[in-house]
Amino acid sequence: MLAETVAYFSQIAVLELLAVITAFAYVIFAAKEHILCWPSALISTALYTYIFYDVYLWMDSLLQVYYFVMAIYGWYCWTKHKSNVKDICIHSLGATYHLKTVFFLAFVSIGVGYVMDNYTPTSFPYIDAATTVYAVFATYLVTQKVLENWLYWVVIDLVSIYVYIEKGLSPTAMLFVVYVVIALVGYFTWLEKLKQTPEPALN
Repeated sequence: MLAETVAYFSQIAVLELLAVITAFAYVIFAAKEHILCWPSALISTALYTYIFYDVYLWMDSLLQVYYFVMAIYGWYCWTKHKSNVKDICIHSLGATYHLKTVFFLAFVSIGVGYVMDNYTPTSFPYIDAATTVYAVFATYLVTQKVLENWLYWVVIDLVSIYVYIEKGLSPTAMLFVVYVVIALVGYFTWLEKLKQTPEPALN
């Protein structure tokens, strides 16, 4: 029994390490606008789907399934339009758009959190719901190369660090510390590229 328990947790540690490595590769490649970000995302999301489910972060686990689908979609979008500069150009959606979106997603997060709190054994239901809801939107922004996606990720990652520390996922928590730094670098990298090919913001 003891040997089986040790083997089980050893497996989790290895899976988490592999998930961390591939997830880190995804963010680095995304910041550089490199197509390899999407296959990296496919691997990391598949691993994290299992890991988060196992520690009762069910919304995070479900989110990984969404990430997996969006990785396929993002890969398709970036490949399909690689010869069309306009379609793949980094662009901004403007402050007004994002302000409205933030408030709308806040209400959605509260509703999802209420359901998770009352009908599932998930941990941190409202925080888990909020990070999931906002991450769903931020991931779509990445596939469309919207500049502000990085700002959403900075906030999402900061909140996620606390949750993963509380759940004992230390390698993942450390990964998200690095994520915050990379998200900031990604924002300013994309901003510089946007300045080189300016487009009007949509309000």
